Amino acid sequence: MKKFSELRVGDEFLSQCKISSDDLSRYLEFSGIRNAIYENKEFSNQERKMVSGRAILSKVEGEFTKLNEMYGNLLIFYGVDGDPTWKNRQTRFLKPLYADETLKIKFRISEKRDLNDEFGLLAIDFEGSKENDELVLISKRNLYQIRKEPPAHQ
Repeated sequence: MKKFSELRVGDEFLSQCKISSDDLSRYLEFSGIRNAIYENKEFSNQERKMVSGRAILSKVEGEFTKLNEMYGNLLIFYGVDGDPTWKNRQTRFLKPLYADETLKIKFRISEKRDLNDEFGLLAIDFEGSKENDELVLISKRNLYQIRKEPPAHQ
């Protein structure tokens, strides 16, 4: 784990994951999403199930919190501001991701600043791509409040 003081703008971290059909089903049940793409037999019985964009974002956030550099810190998802240089957009989905496909994720610290004596703020940009390097999504300025001194481990 890295402390807030050790993290720098431009630092990049890599991860990868998969979202299984069972993961997707649990997410859709929990979120209550109703969409013909998941309910219509023409689409839902397909061998390849397209993963919901919010499910992808949720998984990506989970992967961020599990990074060796982040795990152990007190991280609080602070919000998303959008990127002023990107017409205040935050996330774009460029290609579909299907259940059981590998998602390679690159996280990049795009901003770091003090909030107060106890907490700092990290803006995290991330990109997700398939194994063949096709870009699936771009997301900018996902904000995390991070305690400057990590909690003592018990």
